[in-house]
Amino acid sequence: MSGAAADEEYFDELVSWATARLRGGEVLLANLDGEDTDFIRFNHGDVRQAGSVRQAVVRIDLIEGTRHTRMSLGLARDGAVDRARLADALDTLRDQRRLVPDDPFLLYNDEPASSATVHSSELPDPADIVGHIRAAAGPADLVGIYAAGDSFSGFGNSLGQRNWHQASIFSLDWSLYLRADKAAKNLYAGMEWSPDALQQRIDWSRRQLDVLRREPIDLAPGGYRAYLAPPALEELFGLWSYSAFGEKSHRTRRTPLLRMVTDGATLAPGVRISEATADGFAPDFQEAGYPRPPEVVLVDAGRYRDTLVSPRSAREYGVDANGAVASETPTSLAVAPGDLPTGQAVEALDTGLYIGNLWYTNYSDRAACRTTGMTRFATYWVDGGEIVAPVNVMRFDDTIYHLLGDRLAALTDEAEVILDASTYDRRSTSSVRVPGALVDEMSFTL
Repeated sequence: MSGAAADEEYFDELVSWATARLRGGEVLLANLDGEDTDFIRFNHGDVRQAGSVRQAVVRIDLIEGTRHTRMSLGLARDGAVDRARLADALDTLRDQRRLVPDDPFLLYNDEPASSATVHSSELPDPADIVGHIRAAAGPADLVGIYAAGDSFSGFGNSLGQRNWHQASIFSLDWSLYLRADKAAKNLYAGMEWSPDALQQRIDWSRRQLDVLRREPIDLAPGGYRAYLAPPALEELFGLWSYSAFGEKSHRTRRTPLLRMVTDGATLAPGVRISEATADGFAPDFQEAGYPRPPEVVLVDAGRYRDTLVSPRSAREYGVDANGAVASETPTSLAVAPGDLPTGQAVEALDTGLYIGNLWYTNYSDRAACRTTGMTRFATYWVDGGEIVAPVNVMRFDDTIYHLLGDRLAALTDEAEVILDASTYDRRSTSSVRVPGALVDEMSFTL
């Protein structure tokens, strides 16, 4: 039996075992998150650290009426050990539950909807991956980390529902380093490894490195025509997504898209933003057992359309849940592409800023979705459709209503899939699918 199939069966057995030990009207919810991951860290194009992580954590929620308590347990994958820990956890949760108040917003799926989704792929052996990376990088100083393998999630409850989601994914997050703060950053991620695709991306980083060898220029503050490459636009959505699309943030007026809700403000007609679970790598169910639809359209034709509604918000505000996770943040955000040929983006920019990355983003006026941050790494001055020089660090300050609204000239016809490369606690399965954006004017203050 394969490792993933064994994990699914083991999880099912644990939930069934715990269900048989419930008392009275207790209900058990169990969520499993795990991974079987290879990690390889590179420096100067050589392997500096390699290892693997195999872990699984189960989170249990023991409910009686409207009172409930929760606990997380690391699994040893030893039946006797894990059952003993689970039995102790149930006793502890019962003791704690006597001390907690009723939860008026508790809501979980009581209509079992079981499912199993497996996105499998045959990734090359790590030794072959190392060979591909070293061959593609050549003598360049490549610094980065490769992470690959199975990520899996499960849901089970005492009502008989079982859900399983597994994806074999990889990410290579790297920079070609020149000197001091000069580096060309890039990311290659997905399910199907291609040495040719890797070579193309590293060749692009190498071209950027050649430009970085030139004398950088300083630009005065002001407005500049700009092209935001997909990683730069993804950085902005990384900030906006935390609170832009959730039902609770809209009800409490904490959403940075407040003007779209209260004043009818719009983005450009070609902007369509959705939570596209069917096209991502995250589970197609959420922690209370509700299935997640293939897509929830958040912004359509530049107009606010829907929010992400978690079960708790559904209970609190008397609306229907739509499969959102508890935080009501997207895990498979997708921005629809436009009609600008991706390969002609620099030519279409003509004269202005090519912005490859942004960082240190934050709100300067949250209610207006006005955002500030710094350019990072690959930011170049383009003249006549040709990249001519790197640009020293600049600070921007602008709103979504300009960048994706009245100043948006075009979106590229290809959307890049950017997998969250974070490994804090466990490897992330969140992703963003986003095109590049050509903007008539972007405001810079420093």
